Amino acid sequence: MRLIQITLSVMLVTLLAACSSTPEKQPETGLAPGQSKLVFEESAFDKVPNVEDWEPALKAFKLSCSKLTAKAEWQSVCQVAQSTAVGQAETFFKSYFVPYRAVAVSRGADQTIKITDEGKMTGYYEPVLYGSRQKKKPYVYPLHTMPDDLITVKLDELYPQLKGLRLRGQVKGQTLVPYDTRAQLSKRNLDQFAIAWVEDPVDAFFLQIQGSGRIVLPDGSFMRVGYGDVNGHPYRGIGSYLVSQGYLKSHELSMQSIRAWAKKNPRQLQTVLNQNPSYVFFVERKDQDPSQGPIGAQGVPLTDKGSVAVDRRYYEMGWPIVVDVEQTNPDMKFTQAVVAQDTGGAIRGPIRFDFYWGSGYDAGEAAGKQNSKVKAWVLLPKGMQPPLK
Repeated sequence: MRLIQITLSVMLVTLLAACSSTPEKQPETGLAPGQSKLVFEESAFDKVPNVEDWEPALKAFKLSCSKLTAKAEWQSVCQVAQSTAVGQAETFFKSYFVPYRAVAVSRGADQTIKITDEGKMTGYYEPVLYGSRQKKKPYVYPLHTMPDDLITVKLDELYPQLKGLRLRGQVKGQTLVPYDTRAQLSKRNLDQFAIAWVEDPVDAFFLQIQGSGRIVLPDGSFMRVGYGDVNGHPYRGIGSYLVSQGYLKSHELSMQSIRAWAKKNPRQLQTVLNQNPSYVFFVERKDQDPSQGPIGAQGVPLTDKGSVAVDRRYYEMGWPIVVDVEQTNPDMKFTQAVVAQDTGGAIRGPIRFDFYWGSGYDAGEAAGKQNSKVKAWVLLPKGMQPPLK
């Protein structure tokens, strides 16, 4: 055990050294090659595209206020929100908030500075799967909770500057090593850690990407599962692999086309799934109101078309945001007010969002088709200064 502690200490020292090192001469942006930051430019609502429906954002914001009221600058506006009636959402946001245009500044490996207000938005949803608490045909594909050999270390408990960073691994001998990849886990018998069994391996895979879902049980009742932990390996989308192998064309890539390919090629499926080394473990959510959405990273229920996942390095949980979305093939265009209430392994970058469509088949169809360009305006209470992210 002593050697494990020493090994972990060496890992932390190395990581801290990497985080604290700076180039001899800082560029004027303060960015090293490969780094990005988010700049907030004060704007006005008459310069923000017209929002189609403010009501989902108000509903979501009221839920976020249960967490935000711990911060003095949000207490007053949250108090007003709770007494704002349905139909008054637009008036509320325009009366008590200031919009700030989100602008990403990045430095490339060649030292080139890029400034843009355009990013990427995908969609996600709460899947509804069919399954059982016991393994029995056709329910033979497991959803696992955390195995007892998974070790998670919260680095910010020792080093506050590493906020949000965690180490995940397992003990081999007397050394802490990276935890198993998806491919390695697929070869292990982890049945004792299965909390449910479902009928479709692709559904199980996409459930890991979404992070939460409902499972309809044989008696007609359902159980809800949510994110428990992850194996610590980076998320890699399988779509790019399918394109590189010539299985799909880039212009036809969607969740629907991946499902169709998987149905036709069951023998190759596990090899393709293993291209994503990340693996999500679940816990059963017994304390959730069935009428509400799944619990997001902020710890509050998500709201259909009113919640969004963000990169927490750039956005705070609970911030209202106006997103202006556009794409072709298939066509999709809308402007919506949302609230930052969730995160995701693939949601990385200063203008990168994941739009929560809701629960079930229709929401899944919409989410699977979304791969949009997006511009964003963060809404902050009047008098609050935007941080530098």
